[in-house]
Amino acid sequence: MSELAKRAKISKSYLSSIERNLNLNPSIQVVNRIAGVLDIQLDSFMNPIEKNNVQELDQDLIDLATELKETGVNKEQIEDYKTVFEFIQWKNQKLKVEKD
Repeated sequence: MSELAKRAKISKSYLSSIERNLNLNPSIQVVNRIAGVLDIQLDSFMNPIEKNNVQELDQDLIDLATELKETGVNKEQIEDYKTVFEFIQWKNQKLKVEKD
């Protein structure tokens, strides 16, 4: 989280408040900077996937979600790992840039 906050030029506490839904209305500029650092299209933040478009998801992700649900892991518990997922995404992007 520290690295993301630093690269997005926002404080860790502000980023944390967004992540924990304490700040429900961050500015478009802040959201755009976070999206840029994570190499995610801004519209991904603004227009989450609708339930009708589930068929567009990668089957492996659907299988993983099903497996998690079957083992008793609930949505709230998955949210606890959001920062880890963001770090993995950042790390993968960093490795991709180093290869290029």
